[in-house]
Amino acid sequence: MLVTGMGGELGTRVAQILEDRDDVEEIVGVDYLPPRRRLHRSEFRRIDPLERERLTEFVTEVSPDAVIHVGVYEPHARCEPGPARERTEAMAVHALGAAARTGKLERVVLRSGVEVYGRGRGRAAVPDEDVPVAPTTPFGRSCLEMESIAAAAARTQAIPVTAVRLAPVVGSHVPSPLGRVLRLPVVPVPALADPAFSLVSPDDAAHALVTALGRDHEGALNVVGAGAASPWQAARLGGRVPFPVIGGGWSVACRVAEVAGAPVPPHVAELMCKGRTADGSRARDVLGIGELRSTQEICVELFEWATVTRLRPSEAAA
Repeated sequence: MLVTGMGGELGTRVAQILEDRDDVEEIVGVDYLPPRRRLHRSEFRRIDPLERERLTEFVTEVSPDAVIHVGVYEPHARCEPGPARERTEAMAVHALGAAARTGKLERVVLRSGVEVYGRGRGRAAVPDEDVPVAPTTPFGRSCLEMESIAAAAARTQAIPVTAVRLAPVVGSHVPSPLGRVLRLPVVPVPALADPAFSLVSPDDAAHALVTALGRDHEGALNVVGAGAASPWQAARLGGRVPFPVIGGGWSVACRVAEVAGAPVPPHVAELMCKGRTADGSRARDVLGIGELRSTQEICVELFEWATVTRLRPSEAAA
């Protein structure tokens, strides 16, 4: 079992779930940063996807029978937009390509995003998996390209591929550009609209990816949290001040947010202005995952931070 992108919050959580399963004997992961949590029986190799020869050699040596591909790098999450796009493409081309060429690969589950549907006039407000994909942001195009690369790599060996299209993965400890924007003291919101968006919690996303590995489903599945929220609602849930923005004011608001430490990539700006939801009923039926944590609950959790309890010297020594 190979987990690409194991160093991220989602990849690490996937590895933890796999470690709890008795039917998974060997777990190997690769990423350019180490896992964010302690893993007990997973083997991790630190390789930047841009080190193409090292990555190919490593995956060939592992010769996995299954891959959960979480090596999809969101702009301004853990790296800048340029490296994020390059790493996403390189991990898909070289890791999945090398795994397919070994002849031992039997199953691929990959993390994609509902950004592949795009937003704009004439597009479905709540797209299901049958809606034509037409991304309108660089991250959406990157996700769609990764899906195409995975399908091409698997096609020669007739390997089934499940593309799990996740709503934005947000949580209090998840490096997310959307999460950083919503945590600003003053949150830019559309002045003339209140568009709905859906989120998914990292735990629900990880469980969906692992569950998909055991299902005989080829194609896409939308995984989104229950219900929806809006920028105005999210700001109020976090006790933030909504700042109405209109038209060209968004470019100024994005520059101000970046100075404040919360860069706003195009797919996040699009979500704030036009919303982003999707129909997750097919995933619930295929994966049997039931109702996921609601978007509004995720928004509330985003603003919750553990209280630091300072120990006195005598307590620390004990």
